[in-house]
Amino acid sequence: MGRVRAEVQVAALASAAEELWYDTARWPTFVDGLAHVAKVEGDWPRSGRVVWDAKVDGRGRVEERVSRHEARVGQTLDVEDDKIRGVQRIEFHPDGEGCKIIMSLDYTLKMDPPQRQVIDLFARRPMRDSLKRTLRRFKHELEAGDQIV
Repeated sequence: MGRVRAEVQVAALASAAEELWYDTARWPTFVDGLAHVAKVEGDWPRSGRVVWDAKVDGRGRVEERVSRHEARVGQTLDVEDDKIRGVQRIEFHPDGEGCKIIMSLDYTLKMDPPQRQVIDLFARRPMRDSLKRTLRRFKHELEAGDQIV
């Protein structure tokens, strides 16, 4: 199993960060590779699932099912697409300067073990970079929204 992680410091309250993060209508502005949200089911973000489609040559159809949610703390999702199965976490850590956000993905590649180990060496960095791009765009979207009066 592989693991990737990224974090960002934002100049906003955890409640504001959480509100934007769970707003699936805004996901296309910051989720790396997302073309559009196909459906939201259940009591999102507390339970249920979101299904989204990636841009051309991306991850294909992605399903994210809530396994745990705690307001102002974070959310854990079971995620699956054509190539991986895993657990994704988003954490909100309030501090004196706003909020630190940590995103992590524990994943298993969907392929036979000999190939999986070699491919994982090359897949890990692009996956980590994708999390970083998502958080960088998220920060921009969140902080730009704070400037609107």
